[in-house]
Amino acid sequence: MTNLSRRTALGAIGITAVGAIGYQLRTQEAARTVTAPTRPAPRTGSNAVVRENAETGSQDWVIGHRDTIGANDAAAQIQGYASKTSVDPGESVDFHIWSHVAQTCTVAIYRIGHYGGAGARHLSTSRAVAVEPRTRPTSDPTTGLIACDWPVSWTLEIPRTWISGLFLAVFTSEDGFRSYTPFVVRDTSRRSDVLMVVPFTTYQAYNLWPSDGRIGKNLYKGFTPDGKLGANPERAFRVSFDRPYAHTGLPSWFEMDTSAARWAEESGYDITYASSVDLHEGGLDPTEYTAVIFSGHDEYWSADMRQWAEKAVEEGTHLAFLGSNNIYFHIRIEASGDGRDGRVVTCYKQDEDPEPGPDGPTERWRTLGKKHKKAEQGLLGVQYNGMLAEPVPLVVQESSHWFWAGSGLRDGDQIPDLIAVEADGFNPSMPRPQDSEQTLLSASPYDDSMGRGRRVQNTSLCENTRKTMVFVAGTFYWPLALNEPEHLNPRVQRATTNLLSEMLKRYSA
Repeated sequence: MTNLSRRTALGAIGITAVGAIGYQLRTQEAARTVTAPTRPAPRTGSNAVVRENAETGSQDWVIGHRDTIGANDAAAQIQGYASKTSVDPGESVDFHIWSHVAQTCTVAIYRIGHYGGAGARHLSTSRAVAVEPRTRPTSDPTTGLIACDWPVSWTLEIPRTWISGLFLAVFTSEDGFRSYTPFVVRDTSRRSDVLMVVPFTTYQAYNLWPSDGRIGKNLYKGFTPDGKLGANPERAFRVSFDRPYAHTGLPSWFEMDTSAARWAEESGYDITYASSVDLHEGGLDPTEYTAVIFSGHDEYWSADMRQWAEKAVEEGTHLAFLGSNNIYFHIRIEASGDGRDGRVVTCYKQDEDPEPGPDGPTERWRTLGKKHKKAEQGLLGVQYNGMLAEPVPLVVQESSHWFWAGSGLRDGDQIPDLIAVEADGFNPSMPRPQDSEQTLLSASPYDDSMGRGRRVQNTSLCENTRKTMVFVAGTFYWPLALNEPEHLNPRVQRATTNLLSEMLKRYSA
């Protein structure tokens, strides 16, 4: 069963409903013998990532440096995509590049990190690479799939000395235009205290390339014949990694992930990185990590991804979701037309899925199975419950909990403008994590921007009988508050430090 404190229940029910519904009491778990997992002592402050961040950083990758101009989808001055979302040291990744004229470009490789505040480090630059206009693909008339088949322009061999991280390939054309594409360097050869999972499946779901008023589609919308941005009738059911990301090549809400990565590396955590496709493909052992951070907007999950996360909790690996609207849509990750695995994300949503397969149709997780059996709250403890037109404060509760220690916050205190874009909340009618005690650390009222009424946002922490934790921040702005200058909040930093410290020491051998 799941335990809820009185204050937790009141926050979950919502301000206007408390008098009518009352609250749940905390109940006792049945006595049982539970074997706690063990993990090595944390290496915070003394590890390869700390040594990497002592190197000299650079901001030369930023558009505007060296008089560079950002590319756009209509003119496509310089754009490209990577052949893989992630790669191990010793492996290679191909880059497929388009230019609006025949010319040369360079491909510079940067690793995202803190680096004394520079935010990235330059690691390599290609020779002059010949590039030229390529055929712009059309969309599949049935599924809306847009996939490029451009030839390989340049191949990067990943040195075995490179440290796992979130990387950017920076394409700079001879005539001064610039764009990007991200990728991850994993390191499956070693364990780390923390694994950060970068949400490439959600990046692709929102990728509208080419956003040119004619062709572009993502899993939400596409363009109408008169060049206006449409909605569901114009959207795609399948989207491909074999295309650039729209505009300058930085995915939607990429800053959530870069902010979390820079904060984690500045904090000295022993951290490695993976893409969401890596979870799907099953090449990572969750017991090799003490905690797994889902750093950003992580909405689109395959059944294999979810099974990986559930196995992680079963094996005693903590999970921390720093954003909101996690595990909302069930997807399939499929092969490209020429048979390369992991290159297409499929999601039919409310439309009929013609090939649902053994895991069910590609729709919302909460609608799969009887009685919402597969609702995301069953793993997370909370789930998406609304959108916000403008940010509102996070309202603190359970301030005596160790999570808020040292923040100076008390129940009812507010952290300004922290709840934004999309919010999560506890829903008493949905499944809850089994054999767990849940603490709702905030109860923040807001008005849903879609006209669905007054809602309450909850930041949640669930602990099972083995004391394995699943944390959900429940707002888009939490990771931004860790490092982005315009969002920086020391209280959010302190709470997140408390969380990671507790996760890393709890099973320390």
